Amino acid sequence: MPEKREAEARAHDFHEIYADFIRDKAEQQASRCSQCGIPFCQVHCPLQNNIPDWLMLTAEGRLEEAYEVSQATNNMPEICGRICPQDRLCEGNCVIEQSGHGGVTIGSVERYITDTAWEKGWVTPLQPSHERAQSVGIIGAGPAGLAAAEELRRKGYQVHVYDRYDRVGGLLVYGIPSFKLEKHIVERRAQLLADGGVVFHLNFEVGRDASLDALRERHHAVLIATGVYKARQLSVPNLDLQGVFQAMTYLTASNRKGFGDTVEDFDNGTLDAKDKNVVVIGGGDTAMDCVRTAVRQGAKSVTCLYRRDKANMPGSMREVANAEEEGVTFRWLSAPKALMGQTHVEGVKAIAMRLGLPDASGRQVPEEIPGSEFVLEADLVIKALGFDPEDLPAHFDAPELAVSRWGTIRTDFSTQMTNMDGVFAAGDIVRGASLVVWAIKDGRDAAAAIDGYLQALSLTGTSEAAE
Repeated sequence: MPEKREAEARAHDFHEIYADFIRDKAEQQASRCSQCGIPFCQVHCPLQNNIPDWLMLTAEGRLEEAYEVSQATNNMPEICGRICPQDRLCEGNCVIEQSGHGGVTIGSVERYITDTAWEKGWVTPLQPSHERAQSVGIIGAGPAGLAAAEELRRKGYQVHVYDRYDRVGGLLVYGIPSFKLEKHIVERRAQLLADGGVVFHLNFEVGRDASLDALRERHHAVLIATGVYKARQLSVPNLDLQGVFQAMTYLTASNRKGFGDTVEDFDNGTLDAKDKNVVVIGGGDTAMDCVRTAVRQGAKSVTCLYRRDKANMPGSMREVANAEEEGVTFRWLSAPKALMGQTHVEGVKAIAMRLGLPDASGRQVPEEIPGSEFVLEADLVIKALGFDPEDLPAHFDAPELAVSRWGTIRTDFSTQMTNMDGVFAAGDIVRGASLVVWAIKDGRDAAAAIDGYLQALSLTGTSEAAE
């Protein structure tokens, strides 16, 4: 891996923790690739990135060609190189890793290639070979929406992206902290799309500013790529105490302060972890973002409460290691029973757990150990239990929009079209909460499906210019 800043130094700022590769180191690392006959790194990449090819080109010093190969299958390689959990995808399945010699640091090389491409001016705005009159409306400016927007614009469609936030990027700007992904990385990607002709409509909420039917009348096809933002809830007493927040509320406030925005609840100390005992409940990557953010805000103590053990934690082990280095305390096999306090939270009553028999999914079910209750002091409690879909049929004023029993949008998997003609869906709103790299994959697939749909309309002569 590239050099990592010492925990004591990095725990006081929000800059990325890994240094950049220099050319010699990138070439040296890329040259370790054994060019397998069956590249398991590529097999386990959702985007099927041509990893061995661009590693070979990097090792030979042919960086511009390496970039061309990298960006051919990935709309945001510099972002995936920073935030993908490579330890359980490409790098974790590297043959060299399996043989015990330490895998090729694929993510860091990917980041180096694309950062170099930006510096050298090789990354240029889209220039479609021809313009099409047909337009596509995309709801959501997160990774799925942006990937679809780029692919459709590349084909010459008139692309309009609608998002309820004031910045482009979705979770990339307001969910993921800057120590994992500095925001100028996302901003330059958004500007590149705008320079290429993608039109962004920000602070635009479907259902408030326009109904789904209104967008259907405005565009020849519509893609729903909103992601999932409805936080899962705890089922314990006293959830209404002050000082108890959802993870996205906490992370969004922190990221907005990083942009220099005025955030009243942060400025008055409500969402600032400084000098507080912080307890984060959950064990995924969002929980790791919360605990590491609290450390950087100067928390008195930071504890992560998770009901399973470390081996069964859904988050990246690399992120867990970083959090441990930065002083986070993990209470494995522990689950909350109640929040304590009168008006403001003062503590979390928890109980020790053990792993019982596997359930239908194959994961061992946590069971309480009677008489093992304990109390953690807490001034700020953050719930990071994952996300579910919002009620989009109600929000979009489209009750006919079909959803699954989990609330995700139901699509035809062969076409990614919903039950409404010309309305497609992609990303977490279909798949459920997942990784950014999967959202990019789904966005690319949706763009291909929309292109096929619009081409068919053109051939049958049923497509008319949108107003």
